[in-house]
Amino acid sequence: MKADFAVRNFSELIAAVPFLLGYHPHDAVALVGMRDRLLDFGACFDLPPPDLDEAAARAEFGEVAAAIHRQEPDAVVIIGYGRPDRVTPAMLRMAEALLTLGIRIEDALRVHEGRWWSYACDDRDCCPPEGTHCLPPDSVIAAEATYRGQVALPSRSDLIAQLASVDGPARQAMTAATERARSRFADLVSGSADMKRIRRAGRLAVREAEKRYRSGGVLTDDETAWLGVLLADPRMEDYAVDRAGPQEWRAQLWTDVLRRVEPVHVPAPACLLGFTAWMLGRGALARVAVDRALDAEPGHELADLLHRLLGFAISPEMVRRWRR
Repeated sequence: MKADFAVRNFSELIAAVPFLLGYHPHDAVALVGMRDRLLDFGACFDLPPPDLDEAAARAEFGEVAAAIHRQEPDAVVIIGYGRPDRVTPAMLRMAEALLTLGIRIEDALRVHEGRWWSYACDDRDCCPPEGTHCLPPDSVIAAEATYRGQVALPSRSDLIAQLASVDGPARQAMTAATERARSRFADLVSGSADMKRIRRAGRLAVREAEKRYRSGGVLTDDETAWLGVLLADPRMEDYAVDRAGPQEWRAQLWTDVLRRVEPVHVPAPACLLGFTAWMLGRGALARVAVDRALDAEPGHELADLLHRLLGFAISPEMVRRWRR
């Protein structure tokens, strides 16, 4: 995730990482890219299993390093989260992969149970063997991130849960609304199917949804179901993608639609959320949304494209530079 955080020391950097990622890492390795003395981006992956063979480990860490290299950072800080017996082997492999590509490592840190240690510093005055206390949850860094509207959920599982489908009475209401939307669509294309009418209805539904969320409103069940049915047409999905932009209200729009539509209509709003999150620099959210799209429809064209975009760590800024 893009951040442009200014930090003065490693304690502040560690406090900023959950807001870079959108969640607090556990049993994971995070990489923070630095540019012009600012935190430029963050990436995170789970610790590999202990029994992972050497060839597979080299390939896995090599892919991560290549993705970081494409971001062109001035330097990288590696942060491992967990016990030393699990974290240290992963840190060594990650450092080797980064150095092989000529990426400068500012430092390598380990965080566990409210303390942090440096692998590179053995000065007892600044890096005591018992570790350094992490900043409290109400630190200045946390307050600044919250003021910016950034959040740090307790774990990645909580991020996934935020995009889960609604259930109970809300699901029952959406199932009924979807049946009405399908009947409405059947009436729209009855007789000789007029594609202009479908496109007109789809564009109107997208624009109305954008207008509603831009002004702080929400869609009704019937409006959400109607939009979901229309977005099943790839041309309507493309129309919504063409209108996408890095606005938080768009992320809220597609999050709501994704959670409320019936499972068969999940791919389009999931992709639209993923694309919006990518433009906002919220990589973890983008990844979770794209994964939902692919789970619902393996091989979905736009989801597959976004999956590769995220896998190659191509940032919006890189695209803007290519355009220039």
